Amino acid sequence: MTEIVETRRNRIARRQVDKFGERRAQLAAAALHTLAELGYARTSLREIAQKSEFTHGVLHYYFNDKVELITHAVRQYEQVCVTRYDDIVATATTAEQLRTDFGAAMATTLDADAPLHRLWYDLRNQSLFEESFRDDVLEIDSHREEMIRNVVDRFAELSGRPLLIPSTTAYAIFDGLFQQALLHKLAGQIDAADNLRTEAAGLLDVVVGQGRP
Repeated sequence: MTEIVETRRNRIARRQVDKFGERRAQLAAAALHTLAELGYARTSLREIAQKSEFTHGVLHYYFNDKVELITHAVRQYEQVCVTRYDDIVATATTAEQLRTDFGAAMATTLDADAPLHRLWYDLRNQSLFEESFRDDVLEIDSHREEMIRNVVDRFAELSGRPLLIPSTTAYAIFDGLFQQALLHKLAGQIDAADNLRTEAAGLLDVVVGQGRP
């Protein structure tokens, strides 16, 4: 009888934990729009509450401060983002297919999610000063690096050529290319995504020595 009661208590406790986590996920998703619109420095829990259906008190119950909310929101978004090229890597049977699909995917996410990418770069820059979420940023960045490593490794395999640079360097180059394209798009350059599509595809050739920078 004691074991049955204990099992029931454990199930109830797990449900409570699950509900708490689900609520945090809902709040983080709702906060992303405001965070992406205003950026880190100009966003507070109160500001997020004013632009969502949730009260300031509710936000404060589930998150200690805006740093915890922001990192949770970005982590949640990045869990989806870091898999955006997985299907491309898995289904590509030729280097040309991978090159084309990868360039197109980078252009698509630039067009579709520019504000959210801006939030990520904002958070990463802030981590140079805010030690409280530096570890979280480093972990997210490592996942993004792995995402690009999978792409360039598969491209090298399909091309039958070795990478000329370490995958960490390849990530830094692609990340810099994307950030520059993001800046151009936010500045109103209408061909920013098209340029990114072409340059990202061409850069794959460069990292395996099939093209010229």
